[in-house]
Amino acid sequence: MPVIEIATRIAAPLEICFDLARDIDLHIRSTEGTREQAVAGVVTGLISMDQEVTWEATHFMIRWRLTSRITAFDRPRHFRDSQVSGPFRCFDHDHIFSVEGGGYTVMRDVFDYNSPCGLLGRCADRLFLRAHLASFLGKRADVIRRTAEASR
Repeated sequence: MPVIEIATRIAAPLEICFDLARDIDLHIRSTEGTREQAVAGVVTGLISMDQEVTWEATHFMIRWRLTSRITAFDRPRHFRDSQVSGPFRCFDHDHIFSVEGGGYTVMRDVFDYNSPCGLLGRCADRLFLRAHLASFLGKRADVIRRTAEASR
């Protein structure tokens, strides 16, 4: 399974970063380019353990629907959202937070996924999907960083 890892250094407290990463409203604002909307489950506010959200978004000019559930939760250090249904064969997205000297938080996104369609999906990963997902996660992490730092 491909794994994408992104580390973001944030000049804000751990708890603020953790809560922003699980904020449905901020997620929607951070994904304007895909017109992402929460359409079922937790559709606003903070998502927590065993809760689900169903997203609709446009990627590659196709409207997708994906439901994920929070399957691990250790505030303010870690949470995981895992696909329940959607376009991937499976995925787990770990959000890991640690404190660094000088009042910085390091937010690590670890996105472990498996594309559908066997060989065709693996080719798509190498050609464009992995880069698209990394860019998507990076933009979202930057919105979390900017929001957290503005709240200080």
